[in-house]
Amino acid sequence: MRSHPVKRVVSGALAACAVITVVSAGAPATAAPSPHPQNPPSGSSEALVKYRELAGQAEKLNEEYLTAKENLTAKQGEYDKATQDLEAAKQAGVKASGDEQVFRVDVDRLAGASFTSGAQLGKLSALLSGTSAQDFLERSSALDLLAAKKNEALSKLTGAVQQFTAAQQQATDAQARAQAAKEAAAKLVTDIEARKKALEDQIKQLDAADRQLSAADRAAQRDPGGEVPGSVKAPGPAAQAAVNAALSRIGKPYRLSATGPNEFDCSGLTSWSYRQAGIGIPRTASQQQGFGASISRDQLQPGDLVFYGSPAYHVGMYIGAGKMVHAPQPGEVVKVSPLQSQYSGARRVS
Repeated sequence: MRSHPVKRVVSGALAACAVITVVSAGAPATAAPSPHPQNPPSGSSEALVKYRELAGQAEKLNEEYLTAKENLTAKQGEYDKATQDLEAAKQAGVKASGDEQVFRVDVDRLAGASFTSGAQLGKLSALLSGTSAQDFLERSSALDLLAAKKNEALSKLTGAVQQFTAAQQQATDAQARAQAAKEAAAKLVTDIEARKKALEDQIKQLDAADRQLSAADRAAQRDPGGEVPGSVKAPGPAAQAAVNAALSRIGKPYRLSATGPNEFDCSGLTSWSYRQAGIGIPRTASQQQGFGASISRDQLQPGDLVFYGSPAYHVGMYIGAGKMVHAPQPGEVVKVSPLQSQYSGARRVS
């Protein structure tokens, strides 16, 4: 009996964002039929052809759903950071305001000390009123010290005023960032809800199609694909470790939203494989499509990620000789396949 793995992973999609008010947004368009990089074997039954078509659409919907969840997590992080920045800016403003009051009192006090009997003290008045040269020097030194303290107090006051103004601007900016992130996250919550429903509806169709498959069809689904090209040599130790990890999973079943070690979706396989090499890459195919360095098709080397669709809805790992190892789609297993006609680019991770 087929399991319903998606239902186990979608139920908590909104939990992390319960604090965000959901606003209305349009549901994503129903996935249109599109070619998929894992075509059914020649001579396949009509039931298997139909199943592969539905499975390809399910994989695409799953990648879109996972991307929306990742985007939601990122927006929640932006909101949390902006909220922290806002609180820090408020605290800095309170401190700067307090410093301003203290330094203003010092300035006023020192300004008042610069006057004696209504006449401003200076070197000349100190000389005229002094009884000796030593008395003049002492009075002159006192005036210098008073002036220095007054200048220092003025400098501190100016600095406190500037810090208060900067803190106010930082608070305004942080508040704007927090609001923008909150609104974007709220829209994503609605988007995730719609994508979850579209995916669950697709799974129902896929389950119905699965019941029409023959024993021969199911055997074709479990086919691990073509031969691995000789001894796969990657250009570096990290890429080699990732290739070895991916090849070690051949024959493991595909499962929507799975990231290993015994079940995978397409981007789950590539991200798991690179984790075994000590390298973290984004979770979804479309995010991985923007990671690392872009590589032309004639520069492909083992370990490079190869993509289908733009934004990508499928990803595999190149292993040489025009082949890739990948987790194709629901009902199948991790396998070796030739690069397909829907190829849209490649990225080098290491």
